[in-house]
Amino acid sequence: MIDPLSLADHGPVIPVIVLQRVADAVPLAEALLAGGVKVLEVTLRSAVALECIEAIAKAVPEALVGAGTIRTAADARAARDAGSRFAVSPGYTREVGAACRELGLPLLPGVATASEVMTAHGDGHGFLKFFPAQQAGGVGMLKAFAGPFPDVAFCPTGGITLETAPQFLALPNVKVCGGSWLTPADAVEQGDWARITRLAREAGALRRA
Repeated sequence: MIDPLSLADHGPVIPVIVLQRVADAVPLAEALLAGGVKVLEVTLRSAVALECIEAIAKAVPEALVGAGTIRTAADARAARDAGSRFAVSPGYTREVGAACRELGLPLLPGVATASEVMTAHGDGHGFLKFFPAQQAGGVGMLKAFAGPFPDVAFCPTGGITLETAPQFLALPNVKVCGGSWLTPADAVEQGDWARITRLAREAGALRRA
């Protein structure tokens, strides 16, 4: 089982991906890999998400594909069975945490408040998704978290762009950002894989603290 914090070793941005067609899954993953992005979060926000994860896991094994929007133990099991290497949740419940431990599925749990940080950290999670980042206080909130939680690292996700990502990545307690801007819906719909590769390269050029 991989350490969730090791996901940050592969680049400064994890793409947050929504797929509506299974046929797009493999070429999208290949386009991101061509741009240097190896860790892929495919969110369970569409009816075909699990099929897309399975397709990427089988056809693009060099990618680290995980499932986002994990909300229940059943989601975690389905994600693991589809080939997910890790799970990302929008919030944190002990049910999801326990299910992922039982399944051996590394979890990046979502938090937005100090109480949620304490709950997730108390259950053994030291690397947390701060979501929705911009709406929940952005850079200022993460700076505030650094005082009482010096032993917690974050992946802010939600409302972050190529332009604002450097502000987050400059924080010592931020190891990587999540971003949907790497896979714009219109580029995926049109099969503009070259554009996605270009966006991936731009994201990979960002610097971390």
